[in-house]
Formats: sequence, C-alpha cells, structure tokens
Amino acid sequence: MNRGRALHPLLSTRFSPSCFDSAHEADGRDVGLLLDGARWSPSAGNSQPWAFIIGHRGDDVHGRLVRHLAGSSASWAPSASLLVANLAHVHVEGTDWPFSEFSRYDLGQAVAHMSFQAQAMGLLVRQFRAFDRAAIAADFDVPAHWEVTTMSAIGRPCVGRGSTASPRSRERREPASLLWTRSGETS
Repeated sequence: MNRGRALHPLLSTRFSPSCFDSAHEADGRDVGLLLDGARWSPSAGNSQPWAFIIGHRGDDVHGRLVRHLAGSSASWAPSASLLVANLAHVHVEGTDWPFSEFSRYDLGQAVAHMSFQAQAMGLLVRQFRAFDRAAIAADFDVPAHWEVTTMSAIGRPCVGRGSTASPRSRERREPASLLWTRSGETS
C-alpha cells in the first residue's frame, strides 16, 4: 500500500539515548524552537493543557530537577543539556473536575512534537518517569490542579556508548499487529 513511500527519517532514526554529550550546551534559541514544536501540537478544543519546567545543565532549575531523579535515571539524565518536567493541566482549579479528559494525551502529543523538533535540530530526547513527582511538584510550587507527569532529557548523544539505538530498542511490533480485531485481541 505504501508504493514509493517511506517512513520519515525523523521517525525511523529516532531513539532514546542512554548517554548525553556533557560538552553540548543548548541555548535560549534552542529552547524557543522546542517550545514552538510543542505549541503547535493539536489538543482537545485547542486547550493546550501542558506546561514545562526547563532546566539548562548547570543552572539552578536543572540542579533542583536532578535532586529528584530516581537512581536509574540519575546515572544518565544529569548530563543532558536540558531536563524538562512535563506538566498536564488535569483539573479545574479548586475542584476535582477534569480540566480536559484528554490533558495527559494532549501533553503526550506536545512532548512528541517537541521530540521531533529536537531531532530536526540534531538533538535527541529520552522521555522517562524515574523521578519523584510529588517532590518536583512541591519544589516548584506546582498547583494541585496540575500534574508533573513525565520528564524529558534533551541533548546530543555521547559518541560511543549510548550514541546509537541498541537492537533491542529498535524492535517494534509489525503494523498489522497494531490493529484491534472484533474478538478483542490484536492480530
């Protein structure tokens, strides 16, 4: 069905590095472009229910984010040029009413758009959840109607270890297996 068509290289070459180049420094223009990528992501009712806490390696925000990493992510994430806490607007302020039942989904799309913008800039993103969400929310005074959902480490991959995708990380299910069948199982 894809006669003459191919998966876009930004998708086919994407991977999550396990090591970042500690010499690379992202600048304000880089951050602006990354936020612009997220800004143009679709969202339910154009609600754009996302926000980001961004720390540049070596600044106070980065240091505060690093303090809340779990051991597994603390071994590789601090060397990223940028650490980003990804926040979803989950409730209407002062209530338990959903701000948008799609806010986490919409945040995921915004982070995906940011990831592809990063890759177009020669950077890679590793998304992760190995950190203390409550501690970050407290440290950065995130209101209760917002949720610190995930984090992203952004930068250039190291040369050598972690600079390419491992064969295991590139394994993907076949497209046909992604289709839901009437029997309630994937094919």
